[in-house]
Amino acid sequence: MNVRAVERQSIEESLRRALDRRELTVHYQPKIDLNTGEITGAEALVRWNHPEHGPIPPGKFIPVAEDCGLILPIGNWVLHEACRQVRTWADAGLSLASIAVNISAIEFRHEHFLDGVFTILQDTGLNPRRLELELTETVLMKRAESTESVLKNLRAGGVHLAVDDFGTGYSSLSYLRKFPVDSLKIDQSFIRQITATPDDTAIITAVIAMGRSLNLRVIAEGVETRAELEFLQAHRCDEAQGYYFSRPLPAQEFARLLRTGLSLWSADRRNPSDDIPSLSPVLRSP
Repeated sequence: MNVRAVERQSIEESLRRALDRRELTVHYQPKIDLNTGEITGAEALVRWNHPEHGPIPPGKFIPVAEDCGLILPIGNWVLHEACRQVRTWADAGLSLASIAVNISAIEFRHEHFLDGVFTILQDTGLNPRRLELELTETVLMKRAESTESVLKNLRAGGVHLAVDDFGTGYSSLSYLRKFPVDSLKIDQSFIRQITATPDDTAIITAVIAMGRSLNLRVIAEGVETRAELEFLQAHRCDEAQGYYFSRPLPAQEFARLLRTGLSLWSADRRNPSDDIPSLSPVLRSP
């Protein structure tokens, strides 16, 4: 326990300096249309390269950032950087339909959250319709009345909304009608069932069917195998992301991906540790 406490304190102290020292970066993981094989957008993911300890996993420093309040400046920086980058790509002729950014409960409940989002959009010049904010079910269902007001203001401003890690949080589905959400993201723990327990895929098929009936786009997270891809295609899932297509990439590498298109990438590199993004050529439905 003492070792963990010391480690946590060390992470917090280093994290407080990380923004100023430009140790944080944003990587981008493409989202793929499972019918056309086109890149439909990307998810912005923060990465931390510590000068002494090297890359620090997000699962190690994000909880610390949330506990000590650093998630507010970090989240604000990630949102601004992602919007700025998409606008920069657009100015260079590299169009990206949407950029998805995760929003924590602390950020969402902050009194200046709405103003902050629209200020960033104005500062970067990004069309609000190109921004998608991802919130978990737990975040959505806390203080439902105030949540509904914030979501409606975001939607009125053109911002799209997605439910992240769908199926792992709140059990009631009434919020899908109550709140103006656009997409559902199936948590990767369910995607793993496709190959781990193929006879236990009822949740995935039910989510896809429900999403289609509610006119919501359904996105599968953490796709890593061809079997998972083919299952999702067969059940008419709309989009997917994961190491099967590409690991999260630094901005420069992602720009190269946008320039060349997915069809030009090698299909034989599917190891998550590879330095080159991987892609399956079998993206179109049979």
